[in-house]
Amino acid sequence: MALDVETMMTPDPKAAADRSPVLAMHRVTKRFGAVEALTEVDLELRPHEVVALVGDNGAGKSTLAKIISGVLQPDTGVVEIGGEQVAIPNPAAGHALGISTVFQDLALCENLSVAANIFLGREIRASKHSPMDIDGMELIATQILRDLTITVPSVRVPVRELSGGQRQAVAIARTLTTRPRILVLDEPTAALSVVQTAEVLTLIERLRSMGLAVLIISHNLADLRAVADRIEVLRHGRNNGSFDAGTAAPEEIIGAIAGARLPSRPRWA
Repeated sequence: MALDVETMMTPDPKAAADRSPVLAMHRVTKRFGAVEALTEVDLELRPHEVVALVGDNGAGKSTLAKIISGVLQPDTGVVEIGGEQVAIPNPAAGHALGISTVFQDLALCENLSVAANIFLGREIRASKHSPMDIDGMELIATQILRDLTITVPSVRVPVRELSGGQRQAVAIARTLTTRPRILVLDEPTAALSVVQTAEVLTLIERLRSMGLAVLIISHNLADLRAVADRIEVLRHGRNNGSFDAGTAAPEEIIGAIAGARLPSRPRWA
């Protein structure tokens, strides 16, 4: 396995010009027995865009993220990647389609180094049965972190020695080894300090500048308004508002989350 890091980190001029949706979900419904977790939900993500998904507990945010990543499959509805209807039966299929997800638990191995975590499950080897190219993985991991402006003591230190913000950054950096087009982040700033939160938000802006479509799930409206282009509200598993993050008043968004306005489909639906 060989990675062209320069290609990974350089925005694609064609992608920058093409703002058509890289992900489009139309009237997606998901049931768990008698419970309808999602009801005819619409969502679009475009390259060079950060979209925030908000809602109260039980609104369906995590269910939607799991459908995008392939952990769950919708009962009805259509999912399109790059304008083509697709099925995402499992996370491996999601990776093949260019979708990466960082869930709240991060899924890092505390005893392994930063470089080993970045390449976990995708280790570089000259051939199937040859030893891992540790030096090569450390070199590429260093370059990925440098280009993302992520600061860690060394790519050789165990992850257990990193701060919460650094761990989140390493989990995000790991997704780039799959060359994603779509990145889903579940509560990326939860339990982080103010400084660590600012570092993660700066990293998300860097990912947008690289041309990724980023979906953030969070409860922190201040963080979301600082980095998102658009805010989509779910309430009781349904679309309940689409807002421009730069111009919408916080009271409008909170009202949609709390149900103080009638349900509305996104403007583009």
